[in-house]
Formats: sequence, structure tokens, C-alpha cells
Amino acid sequence: MSLLLEALADKLIEAEQSKHPLDPLTQQYPELSVTDAYQIQLKVMEKKRTEGHRVIGKKVGLTSVAMQKMLGVNEPDYGHLLDDMQVKDGEKVKISDMISPKVEAEIGFILGQDLVGPNVTYLDVLMATKHVVPTIEIIDSRITDWKIQLIDTVADNGSSAKVVVGDKKSTIDGLDLRSVGMALYNNEDLVATGSGAAVLGHPAQAIAWLANKLHEFGIQLKAGELILPGALSGALTVKRGDTISAHFGPLGSVSVAFE
Repeated sequence: MSLLLEALADKLIEAEQSKHPLDPLTQQYPELSVTDAYQIQLKVMEKKRTEGHRVIGKKVGLTSVAMQKMLGVNEPDYGHLLDDMQVKDGEKVKISDMISPKVEAEIGFILGQDLVGPNVTYLDVLMATKHVVPTIEIIDSRITDWKIQLIDTVADNGSSAKVVVGDKKSTIDGLDLRSVGMALYNNEDLVATGSGAAVLGHPAQAIAWLANKLHEFGIQLKAGELILPGALSGALTVKRGDTISAHFGPLGSVSVAFE
């Protein structure tokens, strides 16, 4: 099995580089487990670190009840954020660099302290948080037509592609992140709204889950890392010519253009 997992890690990297997606892994290899999928993801990260890339954070996915029901799961998943995924606020991104991109608006957390499972609570997360920042996550699937099950997206690094971080950094003193609202615009048209409560009731709950899940793999959340806890609304498909902006009230805004 380890040889298969290694081969699938190589295939996912090749799909990302060539922009030629794979048939769903769950169709090709129905014997794969969720644990196998995480091992594939970790092998991909190991290969990328060997190439000189650096992990700058983590992301949590499948934090809404609707997404969990759609994939038939009862918990989120996670992926890694690498230095080459970073996009500056307002920058342009080439659609041709990806396969089938979508965007999600999220409240990003920058940690001031390490978080080590297995018994992390959302209060621990809040105490460990240095800043929160407005973010747009650009997701992409190396699986054809987004025909994903949980195992497919886990192996594919949680369908991560890029992350756009706004310039404003806010402390959480006096902020109730559950009630922070978000308005998502595409070329000045309002396309989605949401609030922090959409993410497992509170975004910090998702990060607590992540810290405890990572403990199973001997991984910790480190001070200075950027953590994306999950989307405040559904994912939006984007195309060339779109300019996406997400406004988070007191937390500020962030934007990205696609060409």
C-alpha cells in the first residue's frame, strides 16, 4: 500500500503541474481509507518541502453542515498552506495557473502561540490568537470536474490552491467572531453573505478541531502560522475577468482579480 500512496502523491503533483486532472481516486482505488488519504497528502507536502517550499499554515475544510452532508461525512478535513500559495491583497491571478478554481471568504487566524492537541478548546485557540485577518482562499481540484468524495479532497491537500490575505490585522479583544458579517462581491455584484457562526458555530471551534486532529499525525500548529478555519459561505466559481472582494465589517476587506 505504501508504494501506491507514494505513486498517487506523484500523480497529484503531476496533475497540479500539468493542469490535467485525475479521475477520482475513490473510483480508481475504492480500497483507500481516509487515513490513506491523509498519508498521501503528507507525502505530497514532504515532496514539496524537498523542492524548497515552506509550510506557512493550515486550512480547515468541510466546516458547514451542508458540505458535510453532501460528502456524507460528520467532521471537517484539513490541508496545508505553502509559501508559493500566497497572493497579496489586490493582486492578479492567472486562471491558467489552475484547473477549475473557486473562491471562499474566510476569517484567517494568525497564531501567537503554539497549539498542541489532543485537548485544545476554542478558548485555547482564542488565547493563542495574535491577529485575525480578512482572507480569500482560492481552491482548486486536481480531480476532474470536482467529482470529489472526502478521500479525494483530503489526498488533494483539501483542494487548496492559493490564499489572499488582507492588509488589516485585528486583535480579537471585544470581538465576537460569531457575529462578524461577510459580504462577497464579484465585479461589484453582491454574490454571497455569511457570518462567523457559519463555521462550526465559531471559527475558533474549527481550529480547535484542527489542532486535535493534527495530534493524530504528530503535527502541531505553530506560532506565526496562518490558519484558515473554513468558509463563511459557499464556494464561488471564478473565471477570467472576475474581480472578487470580501468585506468583513470591522475586520476590513480583501480582493483578488483573475486574468
